[in-house]
Amino acid sequence: MTINLPYGREGLELRLPEGTDILRCASVPGLGDEHAALVRALREPIGSKPLRELVKAGDKVVIVHSDITRATPNERLLPVILGELLAAGVERRDIVLLNGLGTHRPQTQAELRKMLGDDVVDNYRCEQHNGNDDAQLVSLGTTSRGNPVRVNRLLLESDVRILTGFIEPHFFAGFSGGPKAVLPALAGAESVQTNHSFAMIGHPKATWGVTQGNPVWEEICEVALKIKPTFLVNVTMNASKQITGVFAGEMLSAHRAGCEFVRSSAMLKLDHLYDVAITTNGGYPLDQNLYQAIKGISAASRVVREGGTILVCAACEDGLPDHGGYARLLTQAGSPERALEMLAQPGFSEPDQWTVQIQAQILLKQEVYVYSSGLTPEQITKALYKPCDDPLALLEGLRRSNPGLRVCVLPEGPQTVGYLAKASPT
Repeated sequence: MTINLPYGREGLELRLPEGTDILRCASVPGLGDEHAALVRALREPIGSKPLRELVKAGDKVVIVHSDITRATPNERLLPVILGELLAAGVERRDIVLLNGLGTHRPQTQAELRKMLGDDVVDNYRCEQHNGNDDAQLVSLGTTSRGNPVRVNRLLLESDVRILTGFIEPHFFAGFSGGPKAVLPALAGAESVQTNHSFAMIGHPKATWGVTQGNPVWEEICEVALKIKPTFLVNVTMNASKQITGVFAGEMLSAHRAGCEFVRSSAMLKLDHLYDVAITTNGGYPLDQNLYQAIKGISAASRVVREGGTILVCAACEDGLPDHGGYARLLTQAGSPERALEMLAQPGFSEPDQWTVQIQAQILLKQEVYVYSSGLTPEQITKALYKPCDDPLALLEGLRRSNPGLRVCVLPEGPQTVGYLAKASPT
């Protein structure tokens, strides 16, 4: 059998053994008229007055948008929001588009134009968050967990704060979107570190689909409420990148509605675990580096037995990447066991340690191979994974040692979250 997987910008055609199970959640059709649905959501929001009634001429407005590592359709979403603001009398010069980078690298001008569209870049002030720039940050005090928090100055100095994003299951925050547009997106690097600490990431409820009782999400939510967001605009999408739902209004109410919509379509009940899972990270822009690909690997880990095998197909055109702490920490550790020992040391705090932690936990349970045109075998090995240059040959080799091998494919990777029928979906 042959399947075309989301992989990089072009996709990957893969031959698979007959009998391979394809794990996909229920297909959700795209909205017939995305523009009309977006306008309607802004004018008939959840738990809030319409956006036009929350702004007036003279207001300083910040619109937070996600960066290039997310699939949020900013180029379709932002013009509609901007249209409502202009219709309410807000001047273009009073609007700032703020890229919520968290601890990620800034976008190039070409990437910003691809993300936002030429009209937005040419006619509005577009800024990029830097969580390591003290001049950009303002203190919000401490959270209930005693963690100090700083967030972007532009956000706090605005009169109107509009958060945008894309809701999908998230491997340790429960779901993306909603309050994540503040922490980690616009927080100081130290606030990201404490929120993504070894203890927080290691909590049993810091996992897919769980918000209540999840310390990571609860602190994210607490920080977002501190900045008093004016309005949330989140969308959900299908595998074809079509918008399937728009959830706008009061942050918590709108995000909760979006999460329930996603939960009903993205959680897949299984009768058994598999010996092997082939997964992706959803193609570009989600699979542009190996650091991001942990999401697809984590989703596959849920459906594979202990001692089983995972193969992730991720283009990784941005490499491991070279920026950030991910590659350095893996090289420094040298093994999954040593990685967890290193991260558990009192006072240890390094950028990107959360991904290393989750990766190490998976590698202690399952064998993980990486197929990638953007990485050398040496890079993959240094990242503690095993390189694969021929997925079919890998599967045939595994089948020779286990003729009854149960194999599955998660074409959309982290957008399909499996769970055993006898267990809770979260």
